[in-house]
Amino acid sequence: MLQIQENVSLKNFNTFGIDTSARYFVEIAHETELTELFADPQWQQTERLILGGGSNMLMVDDFDGLVVRMNIRGIEHRISHDDVYVEAGGGEVWNDLVNYCVAHEYAGVENLSLIPGSVGASPIQNIGAYGVELKDVFHSCRAFEIATGTFRNFSKEDCKFGYRESIFKAELKEQYIIVSVKFHLSLVASINTRYGAIEQELQNRGISNPTIKDVSQVVAHIRVSKLPDPSTIGNAGSFFKNPVISAEEFAVVQAKFPDVVNYPAADGGVKLAAGWLIEQCGWKGKTVGHTGTWKNQALVLVNHGGATGQEVYNFSSQIIDSVYTKFGVTLQREVNIIS
Repeated sequence: MLQIQENVSLKNFNTFGIDTSARYFVEIAHETELTELFADPQWQQTERLILGGGSNMLMVDDFDGLVVRMNIRGIEHRISHDDVYVEAGGGEVWNDLVNYCVAHEYAGVENLSLIPGSVGASPIQNIGAYGVELKDVFHSCRAFEIATGTFRNFSKEDCKFGYRESIFKAELKEQYIIVSVKFHLSLVASINTRYGAIEQELQNRGISNPTIKDVSQVVAHIRVSKLPDPSTIGNAGSFFKNPVISAEEFAVVQAKFPDVVNYPAADGGVKLAAGWLIEQCGWKGKTVGHTGTWKNQALVLVNHGGATGQEVYNFSSQIIDSVYTKFGVTLQREVNIIS
């Protein structure tokens, strides 16, 4: 029998550590519980928040609705020749899945090591790091449609993946709950060390022919050195997306700032490093009230203790305004704002 709790603190359910509360709260451990929950008309009509690891969100206010915390677990795999299909419950911790794959030598997700959050949230955001995106290893996902109470499988094409985007953030936003995700991996590794500081760190370790375990360990090391641990200081990882601008817009920026950090993007566009832009505006390591940017990475906003969601949001707005004034580039928040 489902237990609906009332007036539950969400402080321990979001990595920012923002102390807000939910009017109603329920935890889902099996997909049949979703059918049971939404068979009740009350919850069909109540505002909802689907919660995984709480790692990509900023709670600005108390949530006067139903928070559904997804805790469906389990990892299974099937091998066909060199292809490996790994299916994981939406409530699995993302990095636990990565560790499982690396330990079994299933290649493809090693560059995504130590990204916070849950498996179920990974397709929504099309998570990515160090030259790899979720869509590169995604096969399909199983999702529950709230309005009809039915389940549907989504292929990669169905999901309409983009940079930190998917159909679940666009036209199907808040209509489906992802209960499991299937990944297409390989027994034959295609090592990707081109992006970021991976190659340099491998050289530092004297590794010339890295395994996927080597790549995973190096990526984890780099992330730990740059990003704060949410268990010791509240944060949601990268707060802003790296902006993608046209080649013409980039030429204007580069003329004024020849050292601007950039990468090629799809359709001839150029991706700028948001952290670099923010740092050039003097925000790196800056503290304002109870919030600020991380000392080692300006892209990360932190809760130094006691910060409200509104305080963090206002601080992020100051950064957006500052970057636009200096570079003429508009930053977009990567985290989901819950207000």
